Amino acid sequence: MNLLNELRSLFEPALLAVGADPAKVPDYLGMVKPSADAKHGDYQANFAMPLAKVLGKKPPEVAKEIIDATPTDGVIEPPTVAGPGFINLKLTDAWIAEQVQTIAASDRLGVAMAATPKTFVIDYSGPNVAKPLHVGHLRSTIIGDALVRLLRFLGHTVVGDNHLGDWGTQFGMLIYGYRTFLNKEAYKSDPVRELARLYVLVRNVGGTIDILSNAFTNFRDQAAFEADPVAELTRLYVNGLKRAKGSDDDDDEAKGPFVNPVADAYRRETAKLHAGDADNLKLWQEFMPACMEEIHKVYRQLDILPMDHELGESFYQPMLAGVVEELQAKGVSETGDGGSVIIRFGENNVALIRKRDGAFTYTTTDLATIKHRIATWKPDAVLYVVDFRQGHHFKNLFTAAERWGFSGVEFNHVSFGSVLGKDGKPLKTRDGGVPELSTLLDRAVELGGHLFELIHWQRAAMGHDVPKWDEISDAEKQEIARVVGIGAVKYADLSQSRTSDYRFDFDKMLATNGNTATYMQYAYARCRSIFRKGNADEKAFRTRPPKVLLTHPAERALAVQLLKFEEVLSNAAAEYLPHYITQYLWDVAKAFSGFFEGCPVLTAGSEELKASRLLLTDLTARTIQTALGLLGIRTVERM
Repeated sequence: MNLLNELRSLFEPALLAVGADPAKVPDYLGMVKPSADAKHGDYQANFAMPLAKVLGKKPPEVAKEIIDATPTDGVIEPPTVAGPGFINLKLTDAWIAEQVQTIAASDRLGVAMAATPKTFVIDYSGPNVAKPLHVGHLRSTIIGDALVRLLRFLGHTVVGDNHLGDWGTQFGMLIYGYRTFLNKEAYKSDPVRELARLYVLVRNVGGTIDILSNAFTNFRDQAAFEADPVAELTRLYVNGLKRAKGSDDDDDEAKGPFVNPVADAYRRETAKLHAGDADNLKLWQEFMPACMEEIHKVYRQLDILPMDHELGESFYQPMLAGVVEELQAKGVSETGDGGSVIIRFGENNVALIRKRDGAFTYTTTDLATIKHRIATWKPDAVLYVVDFRQGHHFKNLFTAAERWGFSGVEFNHVSFGSVLGKDGKPLKTRDGGVPELSTLLDRAVELGGHLFELIHWQRAAMGHDVPKWDEISDAEKQEIARVVGIGAVKYADLSQSRTSDYRFDFDKMLATNGNTATYMQYAYARCRSIFRKGNADEKAFRTRPPKVLLTHPAERALAVQLLKFEEVLSNAAAEYLPHYITQYLWDVAKAFSGFFEGCPVLTAGSEELKASRLLLTDLTARTIQTALGLLGIRTVERM
């Protein structure tokens, strides 16, 4: 049940009755929103002011006419007008109680399936296969996973597609590194780690031996070398690196174009791979399983749903020539410099789809991907969960796709900001590199275990009913540590608007108060502990829900929040903003805290009131657990 839609439906006939333009009615209904201050009611309608301008009347007069024409149907108390024409709305206690009792019997907590389900293709994560996942992959992976879960829960068909970087220059680097610098023992014991080392060595260092050899042959000062060979070799290497990076501030008099032999070598290996060289293809096939297993291991750490497809650049490689031919035939592209093929979007805005040497680009691959996705899955929408820095690329890509003929599909760049360190700067390790994701997740689990132990001893010291530490199995302790630690990392990300940067701070992530996963998980565990302590069977409150009694303001406040679940999920899905769910969880948790403090459950004044409060407690737990589950975060029965 969508509370907001319920209220909006009450006003539709009233708006028509006072003379609103039927075409504008949906816009006016959009002005019914939750009240910013509960003392003014549960919701507020703000359409009297703009409608008054159209009708040539005063806003309070229009507001009164609307109120008089609006049937309350027992849903709302008689509306009131405030200020310049705001219409305050308060749900009746009887209607709230009835609806709460109804959703308690629903295995979907009253959330309806989409009336017009759609098919979505969601492109997310998309790592380069040749190296371990790092913290930069975190946001795409967990935001994409949350959207998959949310849209599926609402009844849509969702195809999760992990567009892998499995065919680019990085594999030429690996092949060259494998043949030149391989540590066989390291590769045998941990192939992914050794491949990562080779990738970094070839890319960043450029091959110390080759650079030094090139510099020694072309730029050495023989007299200086004979006088102090170490000093001269050092100077040659430093200046060789400068030239490799395109710098002109070295002190060699002999200038000339510096050709990095390492870059030339790995580019040749890449070209051979793309041309179908048997030896290079064999190495590529050897590298892929180990690389993919390493990626999947991190996905399992993060509790990411299995992805429906993992089609990489290699899958689309055979299609690229045909894509360029189609774009040329339809006049979407044009010939660029030196026989290249481009798509022009403006005077200084072009995308290259075939280079002068005949090679293709990422844009070509992305266009082939669009064609394949639409032909295969016939989606209504294709979402790209990729960071904001790719905004220009996707704007051009979507324009090109529409010119190509794919105009009936929603293409949406679901962009997100960066992960920063506690100091507000890009997150780095001590040696300056980007942290590997698995390392951060291992640390999160370790800290989650420490936090659980701390909470346990604190509660024991305060006399709470907790099991003895030795009675909790090691397996349960490890599971709680994992659920708390991983949940903290994911919630900290998803609780931010995805368009914003956020700071990766374990202290804030694992805080036991405030809008954190730990606080939500603890609220859930507290609900479950009430049932254990009271020896109550929660199933009875789902199969035969008792009558709901709202005798205290805190009971009513909690009940209203529980009824807003579908409304929140619909808004989060419409705007692809998972943080709407975390904000809702925070509102529910605060309402439950007020209920917990002000409304005794097991010692309620009557059996009827006790049953009602147990129902609210169970429904709170189910709502928290379901909402966290839509974010890919699990709960534990005790903390």
